[in-house]
Amino acid sequence: MKEIKICSNFKVFDSADELNDTTKLLFHEAQKVRNSAYSVYSGFSVGAAVLLENGKILSGSNQENASYPLGLCAERTVLFYANSKFPDIKIKEIAIIAGSVRKVNEEPVAPCGACRQVISEFQTNQNSDIGLYFKGQRGKIIYTNSVNNLLPFKFDKAFL
Repeated sequence: MKEIKICSNFKVFDSADELNDTTKLLFHEAQKVRNSAYSVYSGFSVGAAVLLENGKILSGSNQENASYPLGLCAERTVLFYANSKFPDIKIKEIAIIAGSVRKVNEEPVAPCGACRQVISEFQTNQNSDIGLYFKGQRGKIIYTNSVNNLLPFKFDKAFL
């Protein structure tokens, strides 16, 4: 038997004041689109904004359905939109803001497993990492320079 150790690095910002202007704008767009989330069942709304290599910022929110599995997370909404509008432009960063209507989330809310897998696919296809910022409604912001830090044993096209 062999044991391996996997280490991941993250930066933690105490507030948005510590972010650069572009990342502040990403979070502003994510917050704005979060207001359009269709989250009538869970009461948990999410907004995500991506920065493309060409400087464009796109955003998307989660969209639920009474048949829960048919909904779509904000991260996947914006990533699929980005790929349909700008299929040859790399995604540099994604900012995610999430929270419940029942309470204020002050802890950062990371992407779900399905979204991590989709972000990983985009990263693999574009052959460059995507920086991820995520937060709750208030409080700290976590940054990682690659989804590999959140999903170290990813499944990708190399297995097919």
